Amino acid sequence: MVTLMLDSAQLEIVLSAAEKAIAFRKRNVILERSKITRVQLTDDAWTWLRGVRAPGTSVPATLAMGTWRYAGGKDLVLIRRNRPGVVIDLDGHDEFQRIVLTTRHGVELAQALRLDAGDEPADVVDIAG
Repeated sequence: MVTLMLDSAQLEIVLSAAEKAIAFRKRNVILERSKITRVQLTDDAWTWLRGVRAPGTSVPATLAMGTWRYAGGKDLVLIRRNRPGVVIDLDGHDEFQRIVLTTRHGVELAQALRLDAGDEPADVVDIAG
């Protein structure tokens, strides 16, 4: 499962080595907080998929990780099974328009983004708690 690290300037989505391989990514995803326009909690992250996988890995109803391309741009998808998730809409990010990921810490992420975080990255669970 991804780890969400937040500081005053950015949100970092930390991927394990296996997640990087499955998603065809070489590095973690870093989002400037100013580029995040909306964070939505969802019970079914699968309904937020749009476009086609390119590159990435998809096993229906089990796993979807990687880049999904559609007519308007690209989304990063990190979905495992039928778990609750978070949809992060971005404006002006150089790579993605949306991040869709499953995490049990969606509520904590939404709360932490409303708070002023410190200068050092910290797990969103620790910030919200």
